[in-house]
Amino acid sequence: MIPSPAARPSATKRWLRALELTAGLDGPEAPTFPDLLDAMALSRGDSPALLSDAETLTYAELAARSNRYGRWALSLGLAPGSTIGLMMPNRPDYLAAWIGIARAGLATALLNTSLVGASLAHCVAVARPEHVVVAASLAERFAGALPHLDAAPRAWVRDDPAFDGVLAALSGEPLGPGERVALRPSHRALLIYTSGTTGLPKAAVVSHRRIVTWSRWFAGLAALGPDDRMYDCLPLFHSVGGVVAPGCVLAAGGSVVIAERFSASRFWTDVARWDCTLFQYIGELCRYLLAAAPAGSAPPPHRLRLGLGNGLRPDVWEDFRDRFAVPEIMEFYAATEGSFSLVNVEGRPGSIGRVPPFLAHRFPAAILRFDVEAGLPSRGADGFCIRAAPDEAGEAVGLIGDAEGAGRFEGYTDRADSDAKVLRDVFAPGDRWFRTGDLMRRDAAGFFFFVDRIGDTFRWCGENVATTEVAEALTGAPGVVEATVYGVAVPHRDGRAGMAALVTGEGFSLAALRLHLASRLPAYARPVFLRLQPAIDSTDTFKHRKAPLVRDGFDPAAVPDPLYVDDRSAGAYVPVDAALHARIADGTFRA
Repeated sequence: MIPSPAARPSATKRWLRALELTAGLDGPEAPTFPDLLDAMALSRGDSPALLSDAETLTYAELAARSNRYGRWALSLGLAPGSTIGLMMPNRPDYLAAWIGIARAGLATALLNTSLVGASLAHCVAVARPEHVVVAASLAERFAGALPHLDAAPRAWVRDDPAFDGVLAALSGEPLGPGERVALRPSHRALLIYTSGTTGLPKAAVVSHRRIVTWSRWFAGLAALGPDDRMYDCLPLFHSVGGVVAPGCVLAAGGSVVIAERFSASRFWTDVARWDCTLFQYIGELCRYLLAAAPAGSAPPPHRLRLGLGNGLRPDVWEDFRDRFAVPEIMEFYAATEGSFSLVNVEGRPGSIGRVPPFLAHRFPAAILRFDVEAGLPSRGADGFCIRAAPDEAGEAVGLIGDAEGAGRFEGYTDRADSDAKVLRDVFAPGDRWFRTGDLMRRDAAGFFFFVDRIGDTFRWCGENVATTEVAEALTGAPGVVEATVYGVAVPHRDGRAGMAALVTGEGFSLAALRLHLASRLPAYARPVFLRLQPAIDSTDTFKHRKAPLVRDGFDPAAVPDPLYVDDRSAGAYVPVDAALHARIADGTFRA
């Protein structure tokens, strides 16, 4: 039975349950995720674990298949801690593969299935695997990356009779004493890549301890049980879609529906058809669902009680919850590699979470006053950082604890990348804090609110401009379907001018937009330039790709889409043609 809203545990009870489930995970004898799966295979062997249109695996079948993968990985004779790549579409076999490889004491690099050529080769080179498991449907794409590599790993093609036969011939029984590897919770289990929105993807290290901690932590906070069923349409190569979503439900004995990809047109039909009780979201997914729903329509009857995820914008939160009758939204904030996390268990709209007072000693977090021009937290006369005041935007940081305990920082495969995320001598000599790279504010009640990515925030007219605030104002304007905001350099002007790329629909007008923004944003925050385009390019995790837009700027020779600039003397947005662009460039038109 799924509890009614009134019957669900209080926020305090959920926090306490999460603490109970994660107690003891700092020790060297703590379980790994394969251990959790084996326990479930014994107690709930015939219950469904992973479901999809292609196949369903019970807990016993998932454990058996992972054992086959484990025996195959052991047969390769790799040194403990070596890496095997995995490039496979969303399907139950994906989880069986990395769980099995983990049994062999090896790490799995979860390769982005959308990458091609040199970009894919970069991710392979970072992980340095000698072997890669590739689905037949992606074999040609993987082969296209090989010319860009100094040393090509061996590809084992799933859905090819040769490799399928090798796996099928291996026993699915639990590994025997002579086969089992002495896994420690601190050992590396996965390499998960950053989104690459601000540069080449980096490989974040994820230990066995982190996987189990994430899984049990969210199982407790979301009050999950064996009757829960997760709808997971996010990429399995991502930490949220591939670890948090399946991990928390499997740790509670529930089941996970794995969709091959997100589809706004199929989402509600799938949720109803599979009888799901919760779903995992990220980024703009909920906005896409709102935009795709015809006015006045209702989704099919469903049993969803919870949406769990991160990146839900405040302007979408309540509309989504009420429109689709999802009783609870649990927003969280976490970094794959970091020591800083927040969860909004209380369901306060717009907040990314808080650290309850009784947990502040365990999860020390702070917001530091930030110098946007310097790109660093400000320091006082004593050389230490300055805590931001309530509701003041600053960089969020989390205290880095010891190597085995809470607050550990696992970092990236590249030491220099890891060092760049550590801030030292923050409040005391020698202390170390993890830099989130995000600006946040905290209200008087302790709730955190996301403000902007540090790389996105810019200065214009001597003021800091948060792109998320501007984007939220834009998407509230009539006819604006989607918006992303970024700063562009303007000749003869200090700072960067605001520019917005917009997807528009029925009811949009430039005049109405200008009036709308004037009533909601200060003059310095209103976009100087507009770019109207049919769609905004996003990553696989629904984050807008801003770097190409910044490079394009407002030059009509480089941009095929309509461009406009705010002409303050005319009180209107006017088209940017070659002649006007030249005037902006030489300073005769002051943008």
